[in-house]
Amino acid sequence: MKGLNVLAAFLGGAAVGAAIGILFAPEKGEDTRQKIAEILRKKGIRLNRSEMENLVDEIAAEIKGEIGE
Repeated sequence: MKGLNVLAAFLGGAAVGAAIGILFAPEKGEDTRQKIAEILRKKGIRLNRSEMENLVDEIAAEIKGEIGE
């Protein structure tokens, strides 16, 4: 019986964790890029799609570099 309770608690915890993960998951990359582009446009900075992709890649590399240090 104790093993069954442990299994039930584990499965219940996994289900709750999955639900919380889905609720708090970040937006899709495309949505984030569009928001970044909109903010830049409001500030007077215009980038085409390839320039935006390069900027996002540079920012991601910077962030990964800071986390790795």
